Amino acid sequence: MSSYSRVAAVTGANKGVGLACVRQLALQYPQSSLNNGPFLIYLAARNKERGEKAVQDILQDPQLKEAKALQKDGGLSEVKYLPLDIDSKDSIKSFAATLKKEHPDGIDILLNNAGIAMDGFDANVVKKTLHCNYYGTMEAVKQMLPQIKDGGRIVNVASSVGLLDSKYAGPIRERFLNAKKTEEITDLMEEFTSAVEKNQYEGTWPGAAYKVSKAGVIGMTKTLAMDNAKSGSRVLINSCCPGYVNTDMTKGRGAKTPDEGAQTPVLLALGEIGGSNANFWYNGKITAWEK
Repeated sequence: MSSYSRVAAVTGANKGVGLACVRQLALQYPQSSLNNGPFLIYLAARNKERGEKAVQDILQDPQLKEAKALQKDGGLSEVKYLPLDIDSKDSIKSFAATLKKEHPDGIDILLNNAGIAMDGFDANVVKKTLHCNYYGTMEAVKQMLPQIKDGGRIVNVASSVGLLDSKYAGPIRERFLNAKKTEEITDLMEEFTSAVEKNQYEGTWPGAAYKVSKAGVIGMTKTLAMDNAKSGSRVLINSCCPGYVNTDMTKGRGAKTPDEGAQTPVLLALGEIGGSNANFWYNGKITAWEK
């Protein structure tokens, strides 16, 4: 039995929005409706050295210390590093197995922040971007969903660039919007990859791998959530955009701080907004998928 009342895992959490999500979960948990005792937050990251350094940064964070958020300062939260590379099925499987062993009764929150943004656009960039952002996130959700407690939350960090706009041909937009099964979204990802390989994407697809990968995350989240709800599960699965955040991924060009970007995913994770399922959230509000 776990000695913690609540358990969360945040992926891609050694820097940027992911690290800010860990901070904000610790800061906001005591005032949240989820609070019913000690809270363990797993800071999951691919690189062990960077992940463990991020935990040390959290432990020395002056704002957390002043708020007495962490157990070492008399608070409720504890932060531990856990390895996870969502680009690797074996790593995801190991991550899920570790959590199942440590918390056989399940965990409360999975906040999927891990992802990549690559420069350039060609078939190789498309394959690598989709493999991580779409297929990796989907695999993490599928592996972890059976371990999320009834009433728990899965939050997938997507992006407003994943909104369906005029860069997509009308029939493609309709297929995204009308998809009922995750396989239909995966089919679209495969068709995009093939179209780029054949240099036949113009006029049908955007020439941007990250954009399409995040449309895939929004669609996959929606279809998985709807399918999961049919089983009677009360686990809520939503996607969200943190906004244009000043991080390495935006090359420092973002307008929001990481803490500001963390607000919507953290509020969804703690149940302070939401109560809904299968939606895309932006700036704390449900947002239509189609522009």
